Amino acid sequence: MRWPTRIALAALGALIIALGVAWFLHTHERVADTVDVPPRGEAVYNPLYALRETLRADGVEARSRQRLQLSSVPLGPRDTVLLYSEPRTLLPSEVEALLGWVDGGGHLLVRTPLPRRRADAARPWDLLERLGVHTVDGRTHCEPLLVTGQGGHIEFCNGRRFLVDAEPLLEWGDSGEDGLVFARLAHGAGRVDVLADFDFMRNADLREVPHALLTRQLLAPNWGAGTVHLVYAASVPPLWYQILTRGWMAWGPLLLALLAWLWMRTQRLGSVLPAPPVARRALLEHVAASGEHLVRYGRAPLLYDAVRTAFLDRLRRRDPLAAALEGEAGIEAIATRTGVSPRDVRHALQAPRPDDATAFRQRIARLIQMRNNL
Repeated sequence: MRWPTRIALAALGALIIALGVAWFLHTHERVADTVDVPPRGEAVYNPLYALRETLRADGVEARSRQRLQLSSVPLGPRDTVLLYSEPRTLLPSEVEALLGWVDGGGHLLVRTPLPRRRADAARPWDLLERLGVHTVDGRTHCEPLLVTGQGGHIEFCNGRRFLVDAEPLLEWGDSGEDGLVFARLAHGAGRVDVLADFDFMRNADLREVPHALLTRQLLAPNWGAGTVHLVYAASVPPLWYQILTRGWMAWGPLLLALLAWLWMRTQRLGSVLPAPPVARRALLEHVAASGEHLVRYGRAPLLYDAVRTAFLDRLRRRDPLAAALEGEAGIEAIATRTGVSPRDVRHALQAPRPDDATAFRQRIARLIQMRNNL
C-alpha cells in the first residue's frame, strides 16, 4: 500500500473518531446526582443520632444513651436531659433523682405516652403525675407552625395532648378540652418542657428547617451552658423482620426446596382409584382349576390315585402295622383306626370307573375323611 493511500485512510479514521466525540459531547451532559443511602451503624437504632451530631457541630457537648443511668452518669446543675422514651418506664427512684436534679436548675424535656386504644391507669409515682400533667384521650389533630420564610407547617399530629394543674410559663395548644401540645413548667430552680411528641427530632425529620428551628427553641434555655443528655429507646427492628427482609437469600431457597419436597411426597391428582381386591388364596384356586381340568378331559383317575396315595402315606406314618397288612386284615385294621366301617373302607380303596362321576366324588370324600381321622 502506498503512502498517500495510508495517509488518506488515517485521516478518514481520525475524522470519524472526531465526529463521534463531537456527537457524544453534543448529545450528553455531565450532571451531578445525589443519592441518599440508607443509614448505617448507630444511625440505624438511635433516632437522635442526627441531633447529637448537630449539637456537637454547634459546639454543644452532647451525649446519647439508651437508658438514664443516673448512678453512672451524674448530671450537672446546668445540663439538659431529653427523655425520648416514654416516662412511664422510669423507676420511682429515678423519678425522685430526676426531679431533685431539676430543682437544682436542670432542664428536662419529656413527652407524653404514646396513644393507645385504651389508656393505662396512672400511677402516683409516675413522672407526669408528679408534675401535675394529665393526658387527654380524644381525637388527635395537628397544630399549625408558622416559620418566617418557610411557610406554614403542621406538627404534633400523632401525639397525646395533655392538661396541667399549675400555670405554665409557656404553652402551645388549647388549655380547654382539646389539651396542650407543649408546656414549659417551673420546678424549683429548673424547667420542665412537656411535649405531645418528639417525632420532629428524629434523624430524617430533623433535616427540615422548621423542625430544626423548633428543636433549637426547645433547647434554648441551657444552650451551651451544660451537657445535653439524649436518652432514647433503641428502635431496633424485631428479629423476624430482619430475617424476612435481609435473610431471604437463605430462607428463599430453603422454602423452595421444602415446597418441592412436599410436592414430591403428596399424592398425584386424578381419578379415584378402585378399592384394592381382597386377598385371595391363589394356590388353592389353582389346584381346584387343575382338578376341574383333569375331570373335564377324562383324567379323573389321576386325581383319585393322588388322594389314595396321600392317604396311604399318612397311614404308613401314623400306623405302620395297619399299612403292612393286606386283604381283609388290612381293611379291618384301617376301619378300626379311622372309625369307618370295613365296607366303606373297602369301597373307598377301589378305583372308580372313569365315567362314574358320582362314585368318583364319593370315594374322594371318603379317602379325605379317612385321612383326616388318622
